[in-house]
Amino acid sequence: MICFLNGKYIIKTPTYVWIEVNGIGYEVNISLNTYSQIQHLQSGILYTHLQIKEDAHTLFGFFEEEERNLFLHLITVSGIGASTARMMLSSMKPDEIHQAIVTENELLLSKIKGIGPKSAKRLILELKEKLIKNKPIENMPLTVNNKIDSDALNALISLGIARNTAYNAIQKVLKTETNIELETLIKLSLKNI
Repeated sequence: MICFLNGKYIIKTPTYVWIEVNGIGYEVNISLNTYSQIQHLQSGILYTHLQIKEDAHTLFGFFEEEERNLFLHLITVSGIGASTARMMLSSMKPDEIHQAIVTENELLLSKIKGIGPKSAKRLILELKEKLIKNKPIENMPLTVNNKIDSDALNALISLGIARNTAYNAIQKVLKTETNIELETLIKLSLKNI
């Protein structure tokens, strides 16, 4: 198994890189997330996963080990192959995918190309507990998508509600409600606590 490559980037594109290690060139498939991290670097380390199939040996590379670990979790889910997992990591940051799964945000997951509502449910069902064990929600940065989310979160925290509890309640409301006013979001979130 090839765990990582440390070398010079010969070619960098948003979907793959050629990395030279001791005179040998490796073609490594990457996500947009990894590309954004390495695009200005001349050399570096890529954590890798080698996928062996009958017709091909494909090497996937990741700037951070956390992204590689999430990729490995994603490809264990029925119906999620390496290409779909890479598409997911190109559409969202690893922390955002992790957060969407553990907070059961099916709507956000199903917006990713190649992930429909059934796949989103399957991702949550099969990975939620595993991801919480690997990285508990308390240690996860809680990012919000817009000002209303942020204001509602701050309001609930100021009422003495724990940040994680408040965040989860807001996400439950946002799964069913779209254009919602701040006051309504806070009231509905309080009902979910």
